[in-house]
Amino acid sequence: MKGLFLIEPIVAIYSFAGFLVYPLVQQYVYRRLWQELTNTSYPISDNSSRCAANNSSNHSSYHEEVQKQASLFSLYTDLFSTIPSLVVTLILVSYSDKRGRKITIIMPLIGTLVYNISFLAVSVFELNVYLLIGASLASSMFGGLGTFLGGCFAYIADLCEDGNQKTLRMAGLDMVIGLLSGVASLSTGYFVRAAGFNWPFLTSVLCVFLVLLYAVFILEETMKAPVDALSVVGPPQRASVSQMAYRIYQLFAGASHRRCTLLVLLLLIFLTYNFANIGGLSMITLYELNEPLCWSEILIGYGSALGTTVFLASFVGVSVFTYCGVPQLVITVMGIFSLITGMTLVAFAKTTLMMFLVRVPMLLAIMPFPVVRSMMSKIVSKAEQGALFACVAFSESLSGNVSVAVFSSIYAATVGWYPGFTFLLAAGICVIPIALVGITMPLVHWCLCQTAKAYVITMKTGFLFMENLEN
Repeated sequence: MKGLFLIEPIVAIYSFAGFLVYPLVQQYVYRRLWQELTNTSYPISDNSSRCAANNSSNHSSYHEEVQKQASLFSLYTDLFSTIPSLVVTLILVSYSDKRGRKITIIMPLIGTLVYNISFLAVSVFELNVYLLIGASLASSMFGGLGTFLGGCFAYIADLCEDGNQKTLRMAGLDMVIGLLSGVASLSTGYFVRAAGFNWPFLTSVLCVFLVLLYAVFILEETMKAPVDALSVVGPPQRASVSQMAYRIYQLFAGASHRRCTLLVLLLLIFLTYNFANIGGLSMITLYELNEPLCWSEILIGYGSALGTTVFLASFVGVSVFTYCGVPQLVITVMGIFSLITGMTLVAFAKTTLMMFLVRVPMLLAIMPFPVVRSMMSKIVSKAEQGALFACVAFSESLSGNVSVAVFSSIYAATVGWYPGFTFLLAAGICVIPIALVGITMPLVHWCLCQTAKAYVITMKTGFLFMENLEN
């Protein structure tokens, strides 16, 4: 059967399965820790006012203690899974330059399936909740979200020749993530209220299994492996790992000083902005569960769904601004300011209405990601796309995991006196990528001029060659 070059269905179903579970992880852990620490059942309400009905000092101390333990649980989970995931990401995505992109997509799907099955077992049999840390470690051995996205964006880069098409296709991939994540987040609260935690976990397992079958049997490979590679079974040999490390080294050392500097600056912009974005967003669910909001699972589902509209709005923003000829770094700065505004407002949100409204200023916050990815992809050759996206996925996973660990520990330390401090910190960190954008602009202008000159010289050489042939 002839395969398809469509990566979007995999990303869509994977996003739906992931965000069907992701909002539930903190809620499930929160409820289990509440039961263990307080020896009482978790208070459930149809609205956001259950804190008002239980505003005693004893009840407030329960909330504070469970908040601390839940944030520390997130910290331990990220610490144990970060290093294996980063190593696998770096190896697999750079390995895809020689052996194809599908391995970077299939392996993380297997890891996600292992994690979701473990979560389902813990929920069904009410096993020790800390077993989930071991499940996270086991799934990280197959790579993580960084590996998956690195492979998907490298897959898109293989298919697109035009720079604007590449930018829009990558932005479209982010939009697909957002739309399906929104649908999953919206249904999560009702799912839990009607059927408990088991059915959402089972649904996620089935979705990941189906998309794994699609990736193995239907998705077409963009790169054909050499004949000698077809006989290779198992992980890459030591020599191959050395070659991958050398390819990543050559990505920077083998380039001109200006291109190397530009690539490093773009990576730093991507890394620091991702650090602020992931760190701030990772604490929102705990913030909503805490006083004075005390959101129910229904409200958390609505909030998560509304938050994912940022992907659709950012895709529209990238499309419109690119069509109007707005410079890509200007688009990046607009997205960063969107996150700064939203995070600042979250820090002072004390009512349900305000917590919903703070999502509006963040509607363009995803724009920097596809734009910076596309800019980095344009300045390297086609043979270096895997090495590039290995670095991008590695830095994205590193900054994301470290930020969750850092923000979780800071939130645990500051939740008693000011829970909104972490969001102000995220907004403050965004000053770093804005400063880096200012440094990058002259280099981007120089690279564009050099590219234009090279194009003119190539065209003149071609015309002279044709004239010589005619003479």
